[in-house]
Amino acid sequence: MTDQTGNAPAAPPEAVRPQRHRSRTVPWVDIATTAAAFVLAFLVGALLMIFSDSDVRSKFAYFVAAPSDALHASWDKVASAYGALFSGALGGYIPITETTAQAAPLICAGLGVGLAFRAGLFNIGAQGQAIWGSILAAYVGFSWHLPPVIHLLVAIIAGLVGGAVWGGIVGWLKARTGAHEVIVTIMLNYIAAGMLAYLLTTSVFRRPGRTDPISPVVDWNATMPRLEGGRLHLGFVIALLAAASVWWLLDRSTVGFAIRAVGANPHAAATAGMSVARTTVITMTFAGALAGLAGVQAALAPSVLGTPVPLSAGLVGSIGFDAITVALLGRSKPFGIVLSGLLFGALHAGGQAMQSVAQTPLTLTLVIQALIVLFVAAPALVATVVPFIKARKVKPVGPVATGALT
Repeated sequence: MTDQTGNAPAAPPEAVRPQRHRSRTVPWVDIATTAAAFVLAFLVGALLMIFSDSDVRSKFAYFVAAPSDALHASWDKVASAYGALFSGALGGYIPITETTAQAAPLICAGLGVGLAFRAGLFNIGAQGQAIWGSILAAYVGFSWHLPPVIHLLVAIIAGLVGGAVWGGIVGWLKARTGAHEVIVTIMLNYIAAGMLAYLLTTSVFRRPGRTDPISPVVDWNATMPRLEGGRLHLGFVIALLAAASVWWLLDRSTVGFAIRAVGANPHAAATAGMSVARTTVITMTFAGALAGLAGVQAALAPSVLGTPVPLSAGLVGSIGFDAITVALLGRSKPFGIVLSGLLFGALHAGGQAMQSVAQTPLTLTLVIQALIVLFVAAPALVATVVPFIKARKVKPVGPVATGALT
């Protein structure tokens, strides 16, 4: 190109020449922040154990005269509790398999919550979706008598459908009426729990000869196969396969691209020709299926004794609500959710040992879980408590004038 005089224009000065800066992150900062969050959580847990134990507190009454008594008592209390926590979670083959058994449903439900997060949706309804997954999986398990393998496969599919329909209702209501998914999912949780309580009083679901709300035992053909001598069963493998499937869906498929685009900016996604309503329904349907898979895990996984478990009002427990913290700690990434689910599974498994061996309340593990999530979700707080961890610095991406940045 030439200007009006026929001469080539001068090159733009260096101060305004566009330059592309790649985003630079400091990986060790994220790792150090996460590690510091764990340390802080366990330190606070240790303080709670010390001040809640009457015997240890009594030693602090004469701390000035004999400080070693209080310090030794505190160390013995904390060391015995955390030692039992570690041994109960990772101290051998059986504890490790118990950790995997506890982690499997948390991973599945966490994937359901995390997938919805990626689309900008807050799926608090994983509890209700898991309940319906357990209802249909257990019903197929104890009422249909099919050959091995086929029986388990049909029961799993039934649970996936139950969770998918319950989640799809949320997506459809939001897409068609604009109903907020938080309110809808909370209400559907209550409805699912109430319907389970009602079904257990009917002749279809209540065990013959019993008056209490408990179902017949699931046929052995419909239970998850497990290795002898522990609780490592097929459900954990299914949970890992579900995580890999979610990773592929989000990072390798057009549907996953639409989910991420809608989650980043629904208005821009709609301008680009994507159907936000359709993506919302699809996302919540998939999320419900994953949460329903967690209910399948609860209904079809063998008990500690290796025997099938009946359907009851408390079978699912608080899996759906725990999944929210699992997804938050895993930053809604499939690999992170797997690690987070294993962590929470270890805390659940080790908490039982901590209660029986060290006489420490099981609720303390719940406090530690909450503290871990609190510190991980608040990196600025961790950086304030641990000053050597600096905030992550990110350079802008795109054409930037050299002289425009200070």
